[in-house]
Amino acid sequence: MNILTSTFSTAYNTAPFSKINTEDFLPAIKTLIADTKSEIFNISSNSESPTFQNTIEALEFSGQQLDRVTSIFFNLNSAETNETIQNIAQQISPLLSEFSNDITLNEDLFKRVKSVYDSKSELNLTTEQNTLLTKKYKSFSRNGANLSESDKTKLRAIDKELSQLKLKFGEHVLAETNAFELTITEETQLNGLPEGTKEAARQLAESKGKQGWLITLDYPSYIPFMTYAEDRSLRKKLSMAFGSKAFKNDDNDNQNIVLKIANLRYQRAQLLGYKSHAHFVLEERMAETPEKVNTFLNNLLEKAKPAALKEFNNLETFAKDLDQIDRLEKWDSAYYSEKLKQKLFSLVDEQLKPYFKLEHVIEGAFKVAEKLFGLRFKQVDTIDKYHEEVKTYEVLDSDDNLISIFYADFFPRAGKRNGAWMTSYKPQMIKNNKNERPHVSIVCNFTKPTKSKPSLLTFNEVTTLFHEFGHALHGMLANTTYPSLSGTNVHWDFVELPSQILENWCYEKETLELFATHYETGELIPMDLIEKIKASSTFHEGMQTLRQISFGLLDMSWHSTDPSNITDVKAHEVEAFKDTRLYPNVEENCMSTSFSHIFQGGYSSGYYSYKWAEVLDADAFEYFKDQGIFNKKVADKFKLFVLSQGGTENPMALYKRFRGQEPKPEALLRRAGLLVK
Repeated sequence: MNILTSTFSTAYNTAPFSKINTEDFLPAIKTLIADTKSEIFNISSNSESPTFQNTIEALEFSGQQLDRVTSIFFNLNSAETNETIQNIAQQISPLLSEFSNDITLNEDLFKRVKSVYDSKSELNLTTEQNTLLTKKYKSFSRNGANLSESDKTKLRAIDKELSQLKLKFGEHVLAETNAFELTITEETQLNGLPEGTKEAARQLAESKGKQGWLITLDYPSYIPFMTYAEDRSLRKKLSMAFGSKAFKNDDNDNQNIVLKIANLRYQRAQLLGYKSHAHFVLEERMAETPEKVNTFLNNLLEKAKPAALKEFNNLETFAKDLDQIDRLEKWDSAYYSEKLKQKLFSLVDEQLKPYFKLEHVIEGAFKVAEKLFGLRFKQVDTIDKYHEEVKTYEVLDSDDNLISIFYADFFPRAGKRNGAWMTSYKPQMIKNNKNERPHVSIVCNFTKPTKSKPSLLTFNEVTTLFHEFGHALHGMLANTTYPSLSGTNVHWDFVELPSQILENWCYEKETLELFATHYETGELIPMDLIEKIKASSTFHEGMQTLRQISFGLLDMSWHSTDPSNITDVKAHEVEAFKDTRLYPNVEENCMSTSFSHIFQGGYSSGYYSYKWAEVLDADAFEYFKDQGIFNKKVADKFKLFVLSQGGTENPMALYKRFRGQEPKPEALLRRAGLLVK
């Protein structure tokens, strides 16, 4: 019997990772699709008149085991993949895409949903029920239910091809990341690197049976090398490899895939009656239209560009004075920024790292969650996991009620994609009068412990951990009836608020005193270092803001107009970047071909949301600062009106209930040092 096809008989109904064979996924998903089709048939062929309960609720709670198994599979494909899993993904994705279309293009089902939707004013629904009904109706109308039969066939073909192209895009990026290795045999070429980075590079070489030191494109290897290595030619080599991922006209090239994805998305939007993919996407976002997004980004650009140009010119002058280089290139950015930061603030990342042992930072995040929201994290070894490095926790409230199961996976592996993310293995919902609690996971790529040192984080990694933990809290504290409205199932430009606001606590003395102790001596981080962290927090903020705006504009350039005339990915990108470019263009590099957020992940027409959410988080954190960063009343309001509500209501209504007003961008500009207080 296939273990995946029925409810798991495990503690807390957790995923039985150790008992799953990879080969189980494809047959299980085929079986579960068939089972869910039967559930859907029973709903659509019900002889009783359509009601909210027998149609909308029934549809919402259908296919739950299918949802669980597919979430397990695709989470593994991101965090612990291999060639077999990738091959299965290529088979599963079109099946799921086809099945999704089978639902949204089911005329009998749509008639029932529409019947309930058309009579909603008479139904006396709760706010959450009304949101669910609207969402279900739109899931049909926005996915082709009103199309002719021939157009429905076209839509199915587009969706099937898109699902495969996105997977292929990600596989190419991962293959390119894994394929590059810089083996160094002369120790002088490592001059400038911290001892911990050198030790990690030597251990990596040893693990692969190589002499010397090994540098890769994985962030814990790449970023320290680009920040500290004195050898400019090697920084250039590494930067060129990183920037040219999937842009080499070989088997892993993504240029045609980018063009195909952009064009198929446009064709899909046109088929559904929208002007562009961005118009389609943004209808369901706080921003609402591409025009509003572009206005938002360009207004920020106007504020940030003078500061960015001044910062860039200062950095170039500093680099020329220090090392007599002819001009500042992309591979000089992190290196000279770090040198200038040290000069201005006497602050070296390596000075900070001994105070940020990974285990201490985790405990710090847990303490912040306890002080704000009354949560306790109890590490347990009775929960199955997909890799031995994963840590598992029960999350309890002050009365020892289970709030969530929490998985944490911190180190790079060959089968794990770069970056950091939060995900879910089981959603929260209330069903049959039982509040089913969620299973939440965060995945990161931090420096591994070495033989002589534990995992010590850079300050940037500390904020990354808090960021993902903020997403996790949004999932853990969910308290809604319906799974599709639970936790992080919110408007995409609202989802970053809980993650980005939590980063603010990392800069506060009250927080750092909870966990920032020296890993060897136990000494609390000195006050002068805390002051330097605060003082340096807006260092190069203009350039950082310009960088984020450039990514948002590139995203909109691919998705807010007709892309059919674009034939050259690189030329299109250069044009999109023209108002935000600081560094000389590198012909061999292209961002679009490895821009996984928008071509593989869910951020297409949504990359602007990072800056949009910064407006929200800066405004929200000012409220905490005014009342005290651990003020229980403010924390309770944030938990009640933001974290627990998921997507049950319009996010601006939820935000105003928490804050008492709409967010003001001045808070972000003040924090970034782009506006005088």
